[in-house]
Amino acid sequence: MLRKAFVSRDPGRMRLRFACRAVLGIGLAVVVCGLAGHSLVAAITGGLAALLALFTVTDPTVRGQAVTTALLPAVGFPVLALAALLHDHPLARDTAFLAVMGAGVYARRWGPRGHSLGVFAFMAFFTTQFLHTLPGQLPELYSAVALSLLSASAVRFGLWCYERRLTAPAVPAPPAGTGLARITTRQAVQAVTGGAVALMAGQLMSDQRWYWAVGATWWVFVNTASRGETLVRGFRRVLGTLIGIPVGLAVVVPLHGAPVPTALVVAAGVFGIFYTAAVSYTWMMFSVTVMAGALYGSLGVLDPGLLALRLGETAVGALGAMLAVLCVLPVTTHATTDAWIQRALRCVHACTEEAAARLSGSAAADPAPRIAELESLLGRVRLSLAPLVHPLSPLRARRARAGHVLALLDECAREVRGLASVAADPEASHDARLAAACWRVENAVEALTGRTAVASAVPAHPAVAEPALAHLHSLERALAELAAPLHSSPGAPLVTA
Repeated sequence: MLRKAFVSRDPGRMRLRFACRAVLGIGLAVVVCGLAGHSLVAAITGGLAALLALFTVTDPTVRGQAVTTALLPAVGFPVLALAALLHDHPLARDTAFLAVMGAGVYARRWGPRGHSLGVFAFMAFFTTQFLHTLPGQLPELYSAVALSLLSASAVRFGLWCYERRLTAPAVPAPPAGTGLARITTRQAVQAVTGGAVALMAGQLMSDQRWYWAVGATWWVFVNTASRGETLVRGFRRVLGTLIGIPVGLAVVVPLHGAPVPTALVVAAGVFGIFYTAAVSYTWMMFSVTVMAGALYGSLGVLDPGLLALRLGETAVGALGAMLAVLCVLPVTTHATTDAWIQRALRCVHACTEEAAARLSGSAAADPAPRIAELESLLGRVRLSLAPLVHPLSPLRARRARAGHVLALLDECAREVRGLASVAADPEASHDARLAAACWRVENAVEALTGRTAVASAVPAHPAVAEPALAHLHSLERALAELAAPLHSSPGAPLVTA
C-alpha cells in the first residue's frame, strides 16, 4: 500500500504540484485569518473551506473552476446559518442534515460543479457540528470563509495556475437515465437512508460526536457509482482510520497543542490528503485522521478515547452506507462496469480515427482531447473494477479476468498515445495501409461493444518499420485479446451483478 501511494507513477509531477499548492493555499488562508484577528475556531473553519475549494473543485477548465469557487459561499453561507440556528433543536437539525446530504448527492447529476457545491454544502453543516457553532459566531465565520476562499483562489488562479498550460481534461458524463433510473437519484435515496442509520447509531455511541458517523457515510458515497465501489470504499475508510489513530496519538499527543509543531503536522496531513487521493483512499484517510487529531489537539480536547470513538463512529457510518447500497435501490457493479468499458472502447476508436486523419493531412484533426477523455474513462473503469481486483476478493477467477481486462485496456491506451505522438510529428508520412488498419480497429471495437460478431482470433501481422502502423497493429491485437475475458463466458459475467 505504501508503494502504491508514494511510489506510483506521477506523470508531469501533477500529484506533487497538486499537494504542494494545497499546502501553500491553505497555509495562506489560515495566516490571513490570523492576521485579520479571527479566533482559532474561525481560522479552522476558513482552512477547511480552502481545503474543500482546492480539493473538490474539478471543472475541466480554469474558467469553470473559478466560477465554481465563486459560487461556494452561495451554498455554504445559508447552510452554515441553518445549522447554527438549529443547533439547539435536535430533531429539526437532524432532519435538515439529512436533507442537505440528499441534496448534495443529487446535485452530482449536474457534473463537477454540482458535485463541488454539494460537498461544500454538506461540509458546511458538518463543520458547525464539529465546532459547535452558534448564531452569534456567524459573522466571524463568514468573514473567515470569504478570506480563505480569496486566499486559496489567489494561489490557485494567480500564483500557481499550472492548469493553464495543460489540455483541459475530459470529464465523463454519468450514465443517462430519468427518475429512479438515474444513478444520482438512486444514490441520493441511498445516502439519506444510510445517513439516517448512521445518525441514530452514532447518537447511541455519543451525543457529542455523532456527526462523525454521518460524515463517514457521506464520504463513502463520494465518487462511487455502484454498490461494489461503495463497499470497497467503506472498507478502505475504516482501514485508513484504524492505521491513522495510533500514529495520530504518537505524533500529536506529545505536542500538547503547541502551535508551530501542530501546524506542521496539519500541513503534512494536508499534503498526504492531496498527494495520495488519486491512488490510495486508505492512505488519504490515514492523512485525514492524523490531521483531524492535530486539529483536536490544537483545540485542547484530544485524548485516546476520542480517537477510539472516531474509529467506532467511522465504522458505524461505513456500515450504514453499506447497508443502504445493498438494500435500497442497488446499482449493480456489473452494469456500471460494462457501461464504462464500452465507453472507453468507443473512445479508443475515436482516438484512432483522429490520429489517422491527422496523418492523412487533416489540419483540423486533433487526437489530444480524445486521449484526455480516454484517460478519464479508464480511471472510471479502474474505480468500477476496484471491488473485483481488490486483494481480499474471494472471486479469484473473476479477479484474474478483471486484471487481464485492465491490462489490455492500458495497452490500448499506450498504443493510442504512441499513435497520437507519431501523428503530432509534422514529418510523419501517411502509409496507405493505415486506412485498412483503422478499419480493422473499428470492426474490433464494434465487436467488443456488441454491434457485430465477436472476433475469435488474434490477428498476426508482420513486423513493420512504420511507427504509426506498428501502433495500429498492436492496438488491433490488444482489442482482439479483449474478446476472451469480455465475451467468452456469458454465464460467468466479469463482475457480480
